[in-house]
Amino acid sequence: MRGVRPSPNIWHHPETYEVENRGVDRAGRIWSAMRAHTDWAGRDVLDVGCGTGFHLPHFATSARSVTGVEPHEALAAIARRRVRRLPTVSVHTGVAADLPLADASIDVVHARWAYFFGPGCEPGLAELDRVVRRGGTAFVIDNDAERSTFGGWFRRGFPEVDPVEVARFWSLRGWSRERIEIAWTFDSRADFEAVVRIELPTAVAEQVLTEHPEVTGVDYAVNVWWRDF
Repeated sequence: MRGVRPSPNIWHHPETYEVENRGVDRAGRIWSAMRAHTDWAGRDVLDVGCGTGFHLPHFATSARSVTGVEPHEALAAIARRRVRRLPTVSVHTGVAADLPLADASIDVVHARWAYFFGPGCEPGLAELDRVVRRGGTAFVIDNDAERSTFGGWFRRGFPEVDPVEVARFWSLRGWSRERIEIAWTFDSRADFEAVVRIELPTAVAEQVLTEHPEVTGVDYAVNVWWRDF
């Protein structure tokens, strides 16, 4: 869709990305950080860039309604199948810069590893101003590439993404940050290798796998950004 930056991982490898989703933050520290700031129970939730809908059922356990928006139709179709028995959840094909939602219709927005590059996100942020009700909150969860083993890999793989500039972008627009440490762990070495290979350019992926033989996970630093409306 127009205005979308193609995902290098989930768009082309949804099955492997599903493995990754299961291996990220099994202790639920991201969820705890979000809930410590805002509870979505009985409220209307939007997941921007919901992918295959992995997080939609979690919100649906307590939210009044949950809406997923995903630009890649193939992923949106998987998300719809995932939530087909959840009457309070809907999935739409759309983009962050043109959300298919009414004005002031959402209380809590969640964008996890879907919208974290900073400069260039301005149209989507303007849409949040339109769709989020007064008293609502938006969360953006991204890699903290300044820290952790995985953060070092990310800097090697994507030197064009300056984590200091990204943090400055969000801070100047009134977003607050909690920096947390999570675990990135998998059930087998094969799963670990497959996920590393979809997350990093081929040469860097092979380098880090050689440098870390036999391990099935590493430490991973995360930024939980939020803004109240």
